[in-house]
Amino acid sequence: MMADPKTVTRLLKTARGQLDGILKMVEENRYCIDISQQIMATEAILNRANKEILAAHLKHCVQEAASDEERAAKIDEFTQTLGRILK
Repeated sequence: MMADPKTVTRLLKTARGQLDGILKMVEENRYCIDISQQIMATEAILNRANKEILAAHLKHCVQEAASDEERAAKIDEFTQTLGRILK
């Protein structure tokens, strides 16, 4: 992975902490909208982590591909991943 490990790790640990908080909210039978808002906040952090990773993929893995065929394969992987994100 070519993304900054410190940034990605920080984001993922933050999301993990939020998930633990959401589980506690569910166990405490908290208000539905409050739980939903926390889920959306966690999704946003996971999306930021994913953007970091995908941007690094484009900047490093695709750009530094050894051949045109390898570059095309990496671009195909990226567009397939992007397609799953945008569903």
